Amino acid sequence: MLEWSDCESVLKSKAMFMNRTTRSLVLLLSAAALAAWCAPAQTLAATNALPPPRPTNPSDLFPDTVLAKGKGVEIKRSRLEEEVIRTKGQYAAQGRPIPPEQTPLVEQQILEGLIQFQLLLAKATPADKLSGKEFAEKKMEEAKTQLGEERLNQQLKLANITRAEQVSQWADKLAARNMLVRELKINITDENVKKFYDDNPAKFEQPEMVRASHILLLTNDPNTRAELTKEQKEAKHKQMEDLLKRARAGEDFAKLAKEFSEDPGVKQNGGEYVFSRSDPLVPEFKTAAFSLNTNQVSDIVTTQYGYHIIKLTEKIPAKKIELAKVSDRVKEDLISEAVQKQLPEYYQKLRKEADIQILDERLKPREGPAGPPPSPPPRPADTKSGAKSE
Repeated sequence: MLEWSDCESVLKSKAMFMNRTTRSLVLLLSAAALAAWCAPAQTLAATNALPPPRPTNPSDLFPDTVLAKGKGVEIKRSRLEEEVIRTKGQYAAQGRPIPPEQTPLVEQQILEGLIQFQLLLAKATPADKLSGKEFAEKKMEEAKTQLGEERLNQQLKLANITRAEQVSQWADKLAARNMLVRELKINITDENVKKFYDDNPAKFEQPEMVRASHILLLTNDPNTRAELTKEQKEAKHKQMEDLLKRARAGEDFAKLAKEFSEDPGVKQNGGEYVFSRSDPLVPEFKTAAFSLNTNQVSDIVTTQYGYHIIKLTEKIPAKKIELAKVSDRVKEDLISEAVQKQLPEYYQKLRKEADIQILDERLKPREGPAGPPPSPPPRPADTKSGAKSE
């Protein structure tokens, strides 16, 4: 199974191994896709995203009628509305609100996704479900250890989901994924993994990276995102000048960061991050970090988020990542690719056997066969603060 120990590497390897643009439910069923929810320990965390409101009970607004049914499948209006609200909230939190005119299409696709998922989960065995539950609980504990209780709760709030709901969703997705691997007779061997690794050397090149710590003083209100007044900014800049003097005088940079930095990730990592030139950081921050010598402290760097001082602790040369470090993730990608190839035909078979009927005319697909739902946007945990560009 996919290792959870390096969320940032998982995210990067996903992008390197497979440049998928096809929106498919298989991305939700893949264990590798679960890592996308996790906030990387070495990525600057979000400070300026407001959480969407929790949805009201849809049954209070509409009759809770059955929208789709079939053998082993029943989707009610309340279930669809809950997912539509959640999806819109996630996109809005990413700064990409769904236009009203696209709502009917989104509803159709989400309904089809709910149907698909019920059909797949119905085929899962008790062993599939038990394995999924154990995996999900373990990963939630690891996320709590990595992020810390407060940070984890923030990410769950941004994702508009409770901890129990998240664990349940992970467990169901893993159960469905395990079922698909078994039913579709997918077998990815070590030889398959090594062949992919050998045939794609460029995909496993790790670029030059730096290990750097920063102290951030925000120039906007983290709750309202409103810009501070000129006087408040001047006070922040004066405070940063004092911190810069202390850092250059030899005070422990990590201790200064933990005491004064307004980057929420500082409680877990002391303000330290590892990143490459290609990582999505604001240019001013990235340029300053790569221009430093080892153990040098930068001047005050101004970005859209506020004032930073940066200390470079290590320059990491470019290298090829060893097979042993990526084999599990490569295997998961190859499994996901194999599942994706067979899933459409297999799903249509299940749909026909279950005699699925969509009872609301507005929600019936207008053209072609029913397809999978759209992938959700990256979890809010994937957005960065401090140095992340928008």
